[in-house]
Amino acid sequence: MPLPQDATAAVAEVVERVRATTLAPGARDVRWVRLDGLHLTIRFLGPTPTERIDPTAEAVLQVARAFRGPIDVELGRAGTFPSGRRPRALWIGLTEGAETLTELALAMEAALADVGWPPVDRPFRPHLTLARSDGVASGALVGDRLVAVMADRRIRFRVDRVGLYESVTGGGPARYVPVMLGGLGETPADGSSVYNPTTPDPL
Repeated sequence: MPLPQDATAAVAEVVERVRATTLAPGARDVRWVRLDGLHLTIRFLGPTPTERIDPTAEAVLQVARAFRGPIDVELGRAGTFPSGRRPRALWIGLTEGAETLTELALAMEAALADVGWPPVDRPFRPHLTLARSDGVASGALVGDRLVAVMADRRIRFRVDRVGLYESVTGGGPARYVPVMLGGLGETPADGSSVYNPTTPDPL
């Protein structure tokens, strides 16, 4: 689910403040995600055979059209996973909208199961991943700074689309390219979907 431009700009400001943290000489920084691809992940699929792209995209589109409409979201807390001195990921959490996103995720899970995707084995916890630290020593320091910066911040926006994305790796952080985007609660007559069936390997 892509973030609108104003929300992306607000998150970019948070990242800029966090990255101003002074690290020890020679310390490795965390690997920040590309800010032009910020999104909320509903379901990670992994490598996808070409023949599964069309039915998967159609399943996602049908869930989008059937949903009751856009979702109001508020970002307002942060943390690391796992907690402790060697985290692997840094994230911003949701203070509003999590229940509705979970409802959408459950509908998506059912639709994906109908086209052959196996169920996930963990509960859905909506969040915005900002960086991966791979257990480096500086990860805890940067994570603590992210928590502090987000302590009094609230970033509100409306999610009005959901889609299927391809993850393009190599040459730096992954890029996320939309294979299909569908408007939440919109009918085909609204022009609610953009679908490129020739794009391979969505995630």
